[in-house]
Amino acid sequence: WWSPDPRTVLFPAEFHVSQSLKKLLKKQMFSVTFDTAFEDVISACARVPRRHEKGTWITAEMEAAYVNLHRMGFAHSVECWREGRLVGGLYGVSLGASFCGESMFSLESNASKVALATLARQLHGWDFALIDCQVTNAHLLSLGVREIPRDEYLHRLRRALLKKTRRGPWRLENAPDAAD
Repeated sequence: WWSPDPRTVLFPAEFHVSQSLKKLLKKQMFSVTFDTAFEDVISACARVPRRHEKGTWITAEMEAAYVNLHRMGFAHSVECWREGRLVGGLYGVSLGASFCGESMFSLESNASKVALATLARQLHGWDFALIDCQVTNAHLLSLGVREIPRDEYLHRLRRALLKKTRRGPWRLENAPDAAD
């Protein structure tokens, strides 16, 4: 089991919407959906190259396990579309009022950021306690993530797990807008 200390988390209400992201969201260049292309999202996360990284941790066995969790209603994807083409997204596992983000990808600039903004807005509306981002990077820091000690993370996670898990396919109820 891998448990970094400190742990990087995003509290959904604290997602930082920069001025440029507000403008982008207002333009509605992308359409966003939940749980409509899970297998495509995880496949893209495994194959789209990342700067400063070689290869992927998403093996065929891991991919199959996450697809199974999705079919069981625990793993979810956020898809970002442009002109009918999947151009970004993310996936993770949800238990109780926590969402553990596993990976994200972007084929167009800002697509994964729009996906995360949409997820944060929706999870805030559903009263989720946290989005577990695991480790810090500059991109996530710009969006409002915080590092917290592992003990605090585990305490918050235990509380979040007391809430009922939202199983099955998710549907978008609150789209982010430029006013947020």
